[in-house]
Amino acid sequence: RYRGLTLVLTFLCYTSYHLSRKPISIVKSQLHPNCSALGPNPRNDSNSSAWCSWAPFDGDNYKELFGALDNAFLVAYAIGMFISGIFGERLPLRYYLSGGMLLSGLFTALFGLGYFWDIHVLWYFIVMQVCNGLVQTTGWPAVVACVGNWFGKGKRGLIMGIWNSHTSVGNILGSLIAGIWVSSAWGLSFVVPGIIIAAVGVLCFFFLVEYPEDVGCSPPLHHVMTTTAKDPEGVMSNEGPLSNSGRSSSDRSDSPKEPGEEPEAISFLGALRIPGVVEFSLCLLFAKLVSYTFLYWLPLYIVNVAHFGAKKAGDLSTLFDVGGILGGIFAGLISDYTGGRATTCCVMLVIAAPMLFLYNHVGQNGIGTSIVMLIICGVLVNGPYALITTAVSADLGTHESLKGNAKALSTVTAIIDGTGSIGAALGPLLAGLISPTGWNNVFYMLIAADVSACLLLARVVVKEVRGWCGSMARKRGY
Repeated sequence: RYRGLTLVLTFLCYTSYHLSRKPISIVKSQLHPNCSALGPNPRNDSNSSAWCSWAPFDGDNYKELFGALDNAFLVAYAIGMFISGIFGERLPLRYYLSGGMLLSGLFTALFGLGYFWDIHVLWYFIVMQVCNGLVQTTGWPAVVACVGNWFGKGKRGLIMGIWNSHTSVGNILGSLIAGIWVSSAWGLSFVVPGIIIAAVGVLCFFFLVEYPEDVGCSPPLHHVMTTTAKDPEGVMSNEGPLSNSGRSSSDRSDSPKEPGEEPEAISFLGALRIPGVVEFSLCLLFAKLVSYTFLYWLPLYIVNVAHFGAKKAGDLSTLFDVGGILGGIFAGLISDYTGGRATTCCVMLVIAAPMLFLYNHVGQNGIGTSIVMLIICGVLVNGPYALITTAVSADLGTHESLKGNAKALSTVTAIIDGTGSIGAALGPLLAGLISPTGWNNVFYMLIAADVSACLLLARVVVKEVRGWCGSMARKRGY
């Protein structure tokens, strides 16, 4: 029951984080709409082609300003993430997570209040984005650490693949909620999500349980011992309430320890030395670059290329996130079955590159084609991203080289996601700079990023393939 409660609460927490990030991509098309479609200019003292735009986004450089808004959030997020994991290992996760959610709700709402307060200066919106980016770094290391504390190695890919759908669910809900007010009062597109994330933060404060030991449950086994290697279900069965019978020596070694026996939290450099952390971190940099470019620019791309309205483009962009849900589950299931996390990521990245090319060239030929291509691209782009940030991060944060030290999950997760967030910052920025030269060039940039992500995992893939070959040779008696 406690494991189920942890999954549900952390799911709601990170759903609300992404729900509060999505409105900016929906509102962009309303900050600089096609004014000619609204009729003649009623104000003779303003620019005839941008009289209905919201200053300071009413100039010809509006795409660069939108890129600056995205970059302000994402650079702050990337920098803050490397620090956040260190704090997450040393502070109570419940306080850290709920405090971050309350602050995130505040800054999200303040961005939207700029509409009601009639604010037209760029620095105000930039400052709100920077502050929100910093406080949102409290979310990911904390929720992954909580789930990692409760779930062991067995079926982690599938469980966390399903759980990771919170990212796409948050994006979908954020798009739909923001779309309700985008054309009438776009400030509410931020204020309402801000209220929602703050409310979920209060819920988290009262009900989240950080460690199984806090409620008298045994911690999970993060590694399959020799005696249980042939019984993966046996590993999972040891994650229930404490019992005096049926406990193996390996279970007893994971029993709650006295406060004096608690190991120290791992250092930043110590986390980098864990095998695979550097490779997966750099791979995520390019994978997240692609995912976040879609997150921030897809609605505007649909408006410009397919010529839909702001609300319809926002609704259509949610199909990319629907594909992301399926991709995360599919990647987790396959990687659990094969034991090849890196190989699963590489295969999906290789297929993603030609699919991105096809979407750009034929994706807008009809509504049916657009729907199918958006879902396929969502599966292939977000599948590897979801797998690395969840199951891979949890695997590396409980790596056998740590010798049972549980105080590494948050730091390892922060390093991987922080490195990925550098790519998340670069993607929308590059899209803002490249898009004036044509959307084709933006997609060429995304395809190059996918190929780079795949190449960075080559060493780990070779290691996994050698492991499979060795296993098959042993089975055949060679």
